[in-house]
Amino acid sequence: MAKTKVGPTDYLPETLQALAHPGLLLVSLDKRNRPNAMTIGWGSVGIFWGKPIFIAPVRPSRYTYGCISATGDFTVNVLPSKLQDLATFCGTVSGRDHDKLAEAKLTAGKSLEVKSPIIEECLLHYECRVVHVNDLVPKALSNELLRGSYPRGDHHRFYFGQIVAVRAEANLRRRL
Repeated sequence: MAKTKVGPTDYLPETLQALAHPGLLLVSLDKRNRPNAMTIGWGSVGIFWGKPIFIAPVRPSRYTYGCISATGDFTVNVLPSKLQDLATFCGTVSGRDHDKLAEAKLTAGKSLEVKSPIIEECLLHYECRVVHVNDLVPKALSNELLRGSYPRGDHHRFYFGQIVAVRAEANLRRRL
C-alpha cells in the first residue's frame, strides 16, 4: 500500500501505544550492509535542540548496538496488528545468528533520508539520524531501577535520532 509523508508527531499516540505492546521494530544495517531488526519496548519521542528526536535505548550486548554505531542512523517501524507476533520473534533471536527479515518474510525498503531501510510491511516509519549518544550512568539511577532492569550490569546506550522523515499508510489507524 502507498505511504505518504506525515509529520513527526501526527501518529505519536499510536506509536507510543505500539511501543508499549507489542513493541516497535528498530532497523539498522550491519557492517556487511545487511538489515537487522530489533524489537524495542522502551523509547521516547520529544523535542531536543529544536528538532524532533526519537530516543532509542540499546544495550551494548545487542547486535543492533554495533549496527547503529556503524551506520549512524536507524529506522523505527510500527507493525500492523496482524504481524504483531513478529515483534516477539525479532526480540528473541539475534542478528548475529539469524537473518531476521528473511526468516520473518519481511521486506527491506528504501528510506528517503537515511541508509538504514524501512520494513515495507509496517504501517508507519520514522527515519532517524543519530545526533547524540548518551550512556546510562548507573550511580545516577535509583537502586530499584538498577536492580530491576540491570541485574547483570548491561547498561543501555541512548541513541538520540533526529527524525528526518516519517511515512505512514493512509488507513493506518484502522490497521493497528
